[in-house]
Amino acid sequence: MALSAADLQKRHELEGAPDPFPSLGADSVPTESRASGSGTPANGDINTESHDAFPSLAPSTAPAKAPVTSAWGATAGPRIKMTTVTDSFTFSTVDATAAAGKDGKTGSLGEVMKQVMQKFKVKVEASTNQRTRQTTFHLKSDSKKDLEKAKRTLVALLSPVVSVVINAPASTIATVIGPKGDYMRFPFVVTSFTSPILGSTLKQIRDQTGVKVDIPRRDNLSANGHANGASVPASGATTPVPPVDDDEEPTIPITITGPQPMAHEAQALLNEIIASKTSRTTQRVRDIPAHILPFVKARRAMFEQAAQGGDVNMTLNSEAREIAVSGDREAVVRVIEAIKGTIEAFKTGLTSLKIQLPKRQHRLLAGKAIDEIMTKSKCSVVVSTPEDASEEVTVWGQGTDLPAGLQAVMEKANSQYIHEFPLPGPVSLSKQLLTYMTRVNYPKTLNQAHPGVSVFTPPASLIASAQSLNVEIIGDKPAVDGAVRQVSELMGKLIGATKEVNIDWLLHRIVQGKNAKRIKQFHEVHNVSIFFPPESAEQSSVLLVYDPASPSASPNPVEKAKHLEDVEAELLKMVRDAADVKSKTITVEKKWHEAVVGKGGTTLNAIIGEDKTLSIKFGAEAGGDASEDAILIRGTSGDVDRAVKEILQIVDHAKNDEIVNSFSVDFEIDREFVGRIVGAQGAGVNRIRDQLGVRVDFYDDADEKEKEGGKKKKVVHQKSKVKITGRKENVEEAKKRILAQAERLADETSEVLKIANQYHPGLIGQGGKYVVRLEEKYGVKITFPRESHDGERTRENLKPDEVLVKGGKKGVAQAKSELLDAVEFEKESNNIINFSVPTRAVARILGRGGASINEIKDNTMAQIDVEKDSDENTTIQCRGTKKAVAAAKAAIMEIANQVGEETTVVLQIDNKFHRSIIGAGGQGLRDLVARCGGPADTRMQAGLIRFPRQGEPSDEVRLRGETKLVNKVKAELEKTVATLRDRVVLGVEIPAAQHRALIGRGGQHLNDLQSRTGAQVQFPGSRSYDQVGAPLNADELADVDAANIVKVSGPRAACEKAVEELKVGVVAPTPEAIVATVRVPFKYHHFVVQQGAIFRNVRSFGVHVDQSSLPQKAAVPSRPPPAGAATARIDDADTTPAEVEWQVVPNYQDSEDGESEWTLRARDQAGLEKAQATINEAIENAKAMSHVGFLTMSDRSNFPRIVGAKGSNVARLRLETGADITVSRENSTIVIIGSESAIESAKEAILNMTAPRSRGRPHD
Repeated sequence: MALSAADLQKRHELEGAPDPFPSLGADSVPTESRASGSGTPANGDINTESHDAFPSLAPSTAPAKAPVTSAWGATAGPRIKMTTVTDSFTFSTVDATAAAGKDGKTGSLGEVMKQVMQKFKVKVEASTNQRTRQTTFHLKSDSKKDLEKAKRTLVALLSPVVSVVINAPASTIATVIGPKGDYMRFPFVVTSFTSPILGSTLKQIRDQTGVKVDIPRRDNLSANGHANGASVPASGATTPVPPVDDDEEPTIPITITGPQPMAHEAQALLNEIIASKTSRTTQRVRDIPAHILPFVKARRAMFEQAAQGGDVNMTLNSEAREIAVSGDREAVVRVIEAIKGTIEAFKTGLTSLKIQLPKRQHRLLAGKAIDEIMTKSKCSVVVSTPEDASEEVTVWGQGTDLPAGLQAVMEKANSQYIHEFPLPGPVSLSKQLLTYMTRVNYPKTLNQAHPGVSVFTPPASLIASAQSLNVEIIGDKPAVDGAVRQVSELMGKLIGATKEVNIDWLLHRIVQGKNAKRIKQFHEVHNVSIFFPPESAEQSSVLLVYDPASPSASPNPVEKAKHLEDVEAELLKMVRDAADVKSKTITVEKKWHEAVVGKGGTTLNAIIGEDKTLSIKFGAEAGGDASEDAILIRGTSGDVDRAVKEILQIVDHAKNDEIVNSFSVDFEIDREFVGRIVGAQGAGVNRIRDQLGVRVDFYDDADEKEKEGGKKKKVVHQKSKVKITGRKENVEEAKKRILAQAERLADETSEVLKIANQYHPGLIGQGGKYVVRLEEKYGVKITFPRESHDGERTRENLKPDEVLVKGGKKGVAQAKSELLDAVEFEKESNNIINFSVPTRAVARILGRGGASINEIKDNTMAQIDVEKDSDENTTIQCRGTKKAVAAAKAAIMEIANQVGEETTVVLQIDNKFHRSIIGAGGQGLRDLVARCGGPADTRMQAGLIRFPRQGEPSDEVRLRGETKLVNKVKAELEKTVATLRDRVVLGVEIPAAQHRALIGRGGQHLNDLQSRTGAQVQFPGSRSYDQVGAPLNADELADVDAANIVKVSGPRAACEKAVEELKVGVVAPTPEAIVATVRVPFKYHHFVVQQGAIFRNVRSFGVHVDQSSLPQKAAVPSRPPPAGAATARIDDADTTPAEVEWQVVPNYQDSEDGESEWTLRARDQAGLEKAQATINEAIENAKAMSHVGFLTMSDRSNFPRIVGAKGSNVARLRLETGADITVSRENSTIVIIGSESAIESAKEAILNMTAPRSRGRPHD
């Protein structure tokens, strides 16, 4: 906002001159009107004819002249087409001393006017009223722009210099500075840190008014963030500071220094900016009771109405139980009052109801569930925290709403299935399993695999003291069951796959930093992942896990343990190589601890250092019986000794009031590194400042000298000065860090390697694994060229065949060497050849489903890409070793050469003939192609003949291939179709019982018949039976059962021949069989059947047996326990050798009740009677088998002797004893079944057979 001359007059109590610049605003300082002289009427207009106001400058003796009307006076008439621009203004008091020259000498009013006229090419006249002490200035110029500049310069030179202070809220500073300004940034070349980097808004105000605006840095302000106590020059004025409440922010003093009118103009401009930002405010309602918060949330619409259309924004922090309202100040106040009133009303109007619910169901009553319960029942629910063991649930609401609220809570608590999965093993193992699940984010994996399932692990605060750990899985039961199965599988794989190693937590960073590559290789070599605890936890336990998700994971527990032990040994070796750790406790009075910590922990950060291998704890944090004055230092020996020395030194300085934050150090670094050290937007230096509490300034003398000399010649800058100010210890640490970074930058180099683009993918590797390995190995950055999505390249200006390697000189050289070696390998194994083949041959080259091309890839180990260029030619690229690409090209060209000039022929063949031509499994089509001299390989036949897809009504058949072959196939197809058109269908009556015999095993008889006759025979039930149509002689077969009608299709002569052969093959029906029944009890079934032997016997009599049912229980009792059972009898020890065990049990004591009815069908009565006699005899024999003996030998070495050649000994014993003897092939037990005397005889015979022979005595 610019001020008019009239505004300037009013600010400085100037009156009497007309206002040539009408006011553009009302921001003026009211002044009291002064009495004017005779030259100034009461209305403030200037009388240009007044001698007092405008005394004559001519000599007193000059002859009187007629009064001349001033061309710029109040009475001047309108000016038309004037080429001269004029302006005037009046000062009450002219401060000519303000216009001091550069040499410091005071200048007169005339000198000031002369200076302005020379500079801006304007004419300036002045007239002073001695009585009123007012001076009126009149300006003329040919340029309005020059006149305006001259007027402002004149006002500035004649006005006193003042300072004005505005206390602006901190949040408005960024707006005051404007875009492209940075309140916190360190500039590259610094002469003063008083002002921030100039933004566009602040620059505009400065250019417009010519004043100096100072905004202090935040770190120069007082501790509470306010600067209202700053001293103000006596000539300045301070804007009143409004009262600050808890929700308003601190203020920052802005000092404006310059000529009084310009200072006030700048002040008005800044006040206008500040007012536009401070019309908004933010207020909070804190500590809302937990049971009232849901009721408040539900009334958001009511609070929005309270704003009465004002712009407000309400945000809720549920964890802090706080509502923040921001927006228009008045609307915010109304909303805050409405929220507070609502809370007070609910404090007295709500009642509660307490119930007990299992802790696991509490999870279903939190978060969105609270809002759903509130919406449904107008009640809220409060549950205890997970750390609290209480199962109490409290329902809050109006008394009349509580029943509905209780019902809603119970419905929500039972809305989902909850499964508590106990982690296996002792609690130590459970904690390891839980750590693994948490670190790999397994709950998220489980949720993705089973949508709708939520997985909750125990809270961290309960894990340390828990006796057992459970994982809660919540969702629909089928989904939860699936998740439980997946977790169970994981637990099975993790058993024996975890191990904890105790490593001092201070060494974790060192071990990981020095051995990052080796630790990564543990998973590749041993399949073991290492999980270090978070550094903030200060835990020494490191978890080793044999990765169960790896495809190469072994289920063998011994192998798992071995890999874990190997990794543990290597890890502990790394620890021993890293450093030794020790602890030391020193006593320092508690009042000095703050000095050791420093502001914001800056001094403590300087002591700990960048590597953070030290732990420093104060007072009770030191643990044990440490006093409040104790300081515990833990870390590597050298760091602990250094820290103790520095702490004692800091305390000594504090005791002697030698804590001087003005300690500074100057040093130089290469100019080229300054930008990298400062970082983007000052991030690097800001980090040092925040951590160490120091001030870092960068100076460039060359820039300063160039500015002073005003020369434009190019200056070569070699060094930049760095000045660090702060506490001595912090300054030294900051210097060390900056020099270390500069040293790393000095060693940095880059090299561009020329590597053909075709080798880049091989050098990068899948997922970048090869290039990442090189970067980690040599500490370099390797950049390959790539195109961005919009076609622009990345910031590295690399050509397609260039690779940039950047880093330390040694690392770059080593990485370059390995990259070039890899390129040579790629050249050998990544040869590329491109060649073209006719597009018509591509289908043959690819094969059905890519079978041909995949076979070539597998045989040659080459990578093959096919890209169609045009309708005539297709480009094929082969990549691999020289041998591989040559073999692949040869194989492809061999196929392509077989494909000559192609032609396409379309035939119209009735759809009903398609199936017959194709044949079963396409055999008919293959035979047709073979008859025409076509290829026998089915892959080469692909595409030669194309029939419509199944279900399509089209009759079109397309032939495509070599002209000669296509013509032959066409002729053969036409011949086949002609034959099919002559086809007839005849029916013949064949009893259904004889169909199987006529078809033969595997359809052999049927295929032979069709080959001999040339006809197709369809039996009822076949897939094509109904498709061949109705037979011509259907009338003759009208009375025949449809199941007995066989259809014969084909040429009439062939059909008639096939019908005759079928009739000849029909066997006359057998006479009706003689039937009888025999009942066999289930308990005797096994012994009667004798593994099917009895059925084979009766079949020799011409008898067939059908059984109505079969027994369900085992035929032979199971062997009793070795110690004997209640029903078992174990013979005395002296009856059997010590190494033999003999057990006898009744045979039918637990047998199945019931019986099976056997139906006997015989051709004659004699055969039937023989079968009945045989079965009855078997039943009687089974009745006699009343006992079962189990003879258990010490081993199976004697079994061959017992069995004999081809079972001869066992057969002999069965005949001699009448017992059934079974020698097991799986164990050392022989089962003997028969009467009690029979099994005893068989046992004795077996034992005699296995008894040791005496020497010299022949064996009988």
